[in-house]
Amino acid sequence: MVGILALIVSSTLVYSAPLIFTALGGVFSERSGIVNVGLEGIMVMGAFSAIVTNLLFSRMGYQFSPWVFVLIGGIVGILFAFVHAVATVHLRANHIISGTVLNLIATPLAIFLTRVIFDGRGQTDIISQSFGYYNFPILSEIPVIGQIFFRQTSFPAYVGIVLAVISFYLIYKTKFGLRLRSVGENPQAADTLGVNVYQMRYAGVLLSGLFGGMGGAILAQSISLNFSSSTIAGQGFMAMAAMIFGRYNPIGAMAAAIFFGFAQSLAVVGSQIPVINEVPSVFLQIAPYVITIIALVFLGKNATGPAANGTTYIKTK
Repeated sequence: MVGILALIVSSTLVYSAPLIFTALGGVFSERSGIVNVGLEGIMVMGAFSAIVTNLLFSRMGYQFSPWVFVLIGGIVGILFAFVHAVATVHLRANHIISGTVLNLIATPLAIFLTRVIFDGRGQTDIISQSFGYYNFPILSEIPVIGQIFFRQTSFPAYVGIVLAVISFYLIYKTKFGLRLRSVGENPQAADTLGVNVYQMRYAGVLLSGLFGGMGGAILAQSISLNFSSSTIAGQGFMAMAAMIFGRYNPIGAMAAAIFFGFAQSLAVVGSQIPVINEVPSVFLQIAPYVITIIALVFLGKNATGPAANGTTYIKTK
């Protein structure tokens, strides 16, 4: 029984780690009043840049930690999100349309660059430096609990959980967080009190790019281990669902991401779990998306975002 629980928890954390990071990015953007449906595209670019740089450095004989390439993915995510920030904050574009354009651009651009770099192939090679299963020193030796939660598990997922707590403190307990929330609720009032609305909205969107790019990089280096057109495959939208399901709260978004990660993991480890192994695999594969829809319809319908979310702010004299 303990072995089965350890398998479920380990698989759940592996699949929830990218969702946690990306959902946290969505929280920052939405709290600033900018809807960012471009999280999918940001994850794509983060995954692409992490895998390509990982492979290129390996070919040159340099062996770096996958975290180096996660940071590179985050930086590329910031650059990609900057386009969305300019479009929505200064050019006053519709938030949904701008984010959709990011999604439409990301995958074709990444695949084109992949074909250019890898001799016309539509996918990259498999990376050698990846996130494997991690054993926490000392904690993994605790009877039962250590075996379930701290042995053969996902280190990025625990980093994401810690970041969720830090993000909660940042948003709700600091001056920066107060200003970020104020421009998402009432930008006119915030401007009157001396808050730079444009600056705070840029900060929210760029943070979403950072976390979204890191989420894509973690997914590519822990699950797919290469990049192709199907590497992300809706994970950005699932992260958005986790953000909404979590009521735009970092802790809630993290918990929802873990729940959706559990739903995804069933398609992988379901064959090793009694009762579930009798369910046809096709139903386990579509389960995460069905569960996402059900959760949003019945549990997320009452989740209300910031009052000024999705609106364009025009500074008056």
